[in-house]
Amino acid sequence: MHTPATSLRARFEEIFPGDANREIHVARAPGRVNLIGEHTDYNEGFVLPGAIAFETRVARSVNDSGQVVMRSLQQQEEFRFATDDPAPNPRHDWTDYIRGVLIELRRGLSAIGGADLLIDGRVPMNAGLSSSAALEIATALALLQAGDGVFSPVELAKLCQRAENNFVGARCGIMDQFSSISGRAGRAILLDCRSLRSSYVPLPENVEIVICNTMIKHSVAAGEYNRRRAECEECLNFFKSKGAEIASLRDLSEENFKSWGPSLGEVLFRRCRHVLKENARVIQAAAAFEDEDLAAVGRLMYESHTSLRDDYEVSCPELDLMVDLARKVPGVYGSRMTGGGFGGCTVSLVERDIVERFKMEVAGKYEDATRIHPEIYVTTLVDGAGMEK
Repeated sequence: MHTPATSLRARFEEIFPGDANREIHVARAPGRVNLIGEHTDYNEGFVLPGAIAFETRVARSVNDSGQVVMRSLQQQEEFRFATDDPAPNPRHDWTDYIRGVLIELRRGLSAIGGADLLIDGRVPMNAGLSSSAALEIATALALLQAGDGVFSPVELAKLCQRAENNFVGARCGIMDQFSSISGRAGRAILLDCRSLRSSYVPLPENVEIVICNTMIKHSVAAGEYNRRRAECEECLNFFKSKGAEIASLRDLSEENFKSWGPSLGEVLFRRCRHVLKENARVIQAAAAFEDEDLAAVGRLMYESHTSLRDDYEVSCPELDLMVDLARKVPGVYGSRMTGGGFGGCTVSLVERDIVERFKMEVAGKYEDATRIHPEIYVTTLVDGAGMEK
């Protein structure tokens, strides 16, 4: 799934020829899949993601140019930008994630020196699997090898979230960055997105996580994501105006929702209902995993997808079709869209013995219906980000 660290170092030396004795460090950071708990993280709620076996690697060596010189194995162009630019402007492409991280690192450190970076991004892009968070975390770890500060994993996740919020302009929550740096092999992360307290939930050994990529990413995705955040903030302000003592929608009681919610209007009522119910589903799903009650987990996954489709309105016909096809295959416990929505991927829990049948049936019927060939990934949950030895 990735270029080995030794091979990436060799490519680095080809692309950035220099002193044979220089140090070349390689940082790695995985993408993530969210099993349940969608659009709850920016409402300070609960999520149940895990780091997956698709990674971004960043090789780094210092230079004395005062610039970050950047190349990617997946792109042809070379990019250069000054490490001390006081007012950089976004390019509105993938390099903004790296520049955003550089800006945030510079705020926390006395200086970040010049560096050559070679990126090998193997997390599927535009799929809702957090390729951006993997790039941010791997870049931060690589650049920190040249800095004089130390960040804890939680601080680094927050830093990379700020980079995406402030420079890229995507109002994401903390889930993606936290998952990338805090993953643990074979376990999902039950994360409280307010306190950032987390615990690990084991997955049964006879179940595989199967991700189905619809190969669709509708152009409305980024704008609609930010709109949903704004709608949640509108709901929060409404309930505060009614006298509810809440800091986020996560705090809203069922009693107050039932009493005042109908006055929100139909759309905001449904948005709020999704957040409340989804938070409860995350807690129930974590308990069901602990009890190895996969039937209950599956029911909650289907309920989550229905809510995302009907109440939060972030699904699309291709995602709905993929979930419907998965539901019809015997041995599938549950399936739902994963990620921000409007395309991207579904995640399904599938009995190990029927995975190949699942792949053939779902891929074939999806392609027959859409004339689009999907990509299907069978993945494991892996450890979080770190430096290659």
